[in-house]
Amino acid sequence: MATANSVGHDPSAFEASNPVDIYRSHISELLAPVAGKPAKDIYDRLSWTQTFDKGDLGLAIPSLRVPPKEASAKASEWSEKFPNSDLVEKPVVADTFLQFFFKPQPLTRLIVPSILQKKTVYGTNPRLGLRDQSDPAKGKKRMVIDFSSPNIAKPFHAGHLRSTIIGGFLANLYEAAGWDVVRLNYLGDWGRQFGLLANAFQMLGSEEKLKKDPIGHLFDIYVEINNISRPEEEELKAKKEELTQASASGEDTTELEQQIQSLELQSVNEKARQYFKRMEEGDEAALAIWRRFRDLSIERYKKTYSRLNIHYDVYGGESTVELERMDRAVKQLEESGLSEESQGAIVVDLTKNPKTKKLGKALVRKRDGSSLYLTRDIGEAYKRVEVYQPDKLVYVVAAQQELHLAQLFKILELMGHPEIAEKCQHVSFGMVHGMSTRKGTVKFLDDILRDVGEKMHEVMQKNKTKYEQVENPEQTADTLGITAVMVQDMSGKRINGYDFSLERMTSFEGDTGPYLQYAHARLCSITRKAGLSAEDLKAADLSLLSESHAINLVRALSSWPDVVQNTLKTQEPVTVLSYLFKMTHMLSSSYDILKVVGSEPEIKKARMALYEAARQVLNNGMRMLGLNPVERYVYGILERSRRTFR
Repeated sequence: MATANSVGHDPSAFEASNPVDIYRSHISELLAPVAGKPAKDIYDRLSWTQTFDKGDLGLAIPSLRVPPKEASAKASEWSEKFPNSDLVEKPVVADTFLQFFFKPQPLTRLIVPSILQKKTVYGTNPRLGLRDQSDPAKGKKRMVIDFSSPNIAKPFHAGHLRSTIIGGFLANLYEAAGWDVVRLNYLGDWGRQFGLLANAFQMLGSEEKLKKDPIGHLFDIYVEINNISRPEEEELKAKKEELTQASASGEDTTELEQQIQSLELQSVNEKARQYFKRMEEGDEAALAIWRRFRDLSIERYKKTYSRLNIHYDVYGGESTVELERMDRAVKQLEESGLSEESQGAIVVDLTKNPKTKKLGKALVRKRDGSSLYLTRDIGEAYKRVEVYQPDKLVYVVAAQQELHLAQLFKILELMGHPEIAEKCQHVSFGMVHGMSTRKGTVKFLDDILRDVGEKMHEVMQKNKTKYEQVENPEQTADTLGITAVMVQDMSGKRINGYDFSLERMTSFEGDTGPYLQYAHARLCSITRKAGLSAEDLKAADLSLLSESHAINLVRALSSWPDVVQNTLKTQEPVTVLSYLFKMTHMLSSSYDILKVVGSEPEIKKARMALYEAARQVLNNGMRMLGLNPVERYVYGILERSRRTFR
């Protein structure tokens, strides 16, 4: 049985990545003979609580297959018979639940040194990512995560922003859980629009502008060529309506048909189709221009992603799906009887099966024989399985694409590949509304980050004295601005959309990115002023942390590994973010009570050890979210009113 002494002296002796698992094992071993239930069953059902007044761990008696009518009586009986423990108080009965409260001193002696020792790895659990936890030699599980996926030469819009932030977070989360994560950016880099773009560059392009700002320049000429194309399309539409009426009236339409044919052949869109056809046929001159646009765009994207702490292992895209794979997919669909011809096109009619009726009809190939997104995605799924041999295929894509991905996963299953379909997961999210810059509604991410950074820089300059202490104020302002954007995006559940608000995200009121950075910077400031070494903190007498504020902060820090593990289930950034904000609320209400500077030397060491542990956990959580924690802040914020954690 674990004792207070064994826990206090050498936390590294425990191999568990989650210190609270020591308590789970301890409680399970003590309760098993009392309840007549296997210790493992009890261990698996001990869950963290929503608020500290409900204990540190809770156990629902009915979850152990106790009849509901007997659960309350069993709770009282088991509590009464629970033996004395050095680690936990006697469990409190709450109807059909048992609430377990950890004894403060043993918990403090376990948690604080554990955090100070493990530092950045506190909260992570590499064993979760093993294919077989009993045999690490079998290796890690692998996840391929497809996120961001902007369209080259088009704005990096709100949907791409959300996908980037959420995907980056999930990649960090699964790496913390020991998975081998392959980050993949599946670019929109193929299709008729590139014929349009190539022709536009020949007509309107500038080498100088392309080198200076490839994405911006390509977007500008793309807009221009579409403006040229629009009147042509409107004229064609009018002529076709005229042809329909003339045909219905029995008039001679020969001249009208010739006019339509001539307009089509001379149109911008037809020239784009012809150019793209050359690309598909492997024309090297056409492909060279496309390749240049793609490479320049990727280099620019990399700079933007680096500001968000995002990196990719693979820059793929629609262009990288070999024609052979797509043809093979179409052939398999035909041979399996899943596809059929419909008005010259190839479709998979999922409405014929009552179980898949809601998925409708999926278009696989157009009348002209050209491939569609679905065909490419089937081929790409095969490719990812062949190349990476993953255990999980994650698509971080907006909820609007739910039908498309549901069709993809179901068709993969019906094609005889349920093992691939089972690995696929759509991580969906709602949309951002009103995302714009100060000067307009063009939705380039760089424009958004520039505006928010400028706003934060203006705020920083209001405090001249502190501003001058910052080594690189522009870089700090940029970091704060990026934090503001990312925290606003992660503040609600993924599926919920939100209104983009520059004023709200840069506010110091409420749970915002700037406040989270302020909380970290304040802990760094306390560390600088305290002037204590790592050895001083290691030697601290933690029994001096007897105040309720200190005890509850330790309880909060102990739950961080559970938060990480729970987030693997929710896959919600807000699970982590909410924990961090609640911890900062606790810290804010503790500073006046747990003062460091001016305290007795031994008390100063103990409190500083606690604050350093809190700073480390806050830092770990922020980095998991993809944020860069700052160490100096230059704007005074009124202290918040004290709040209760959780």
